[in-house]
Amino acid sequence: MPDPTQGGETVVTDILGFTPTDLGLTGLMGLVVLLILTGRLVPRSTLLDMREERDTWRAAHIESEAARQAEREQVTELLELSRTAGHVLTSLPKSGEVGADADADLADASDR
Repeated sequence: MPDPTQGGETVVTDILGFTPTDLGLTGLMGLVVLLILTGRLVPRSTLLDMREERDTWRAAHIESEAARQAEREQVTELLELSRTAGHVLTSLPKSGEVGADADADLADASDR
């Protein structure tokens, strides 16, 4: 069991199998190259460009969602109007179903 009075170096040695100071400058450069190749270490200009692009896409998404909400409201209103128009059209008499009073009015109008 490691001696707790020796500090954290023994814990790191137990986990990694070596001390980080054993690597030296070569290990540090290797770590930097590895971070660059994996994309975890990028230049500040690239980071700022990515943040600007992110903000642009976020603003576009917010604008798109606002337009989508307005479209939903319009569709809801149009659906209600189409239901009303459907009820009106179904309540109208069909051809050949005109009542006797309407036929008499048509005959009187043609006699004049």
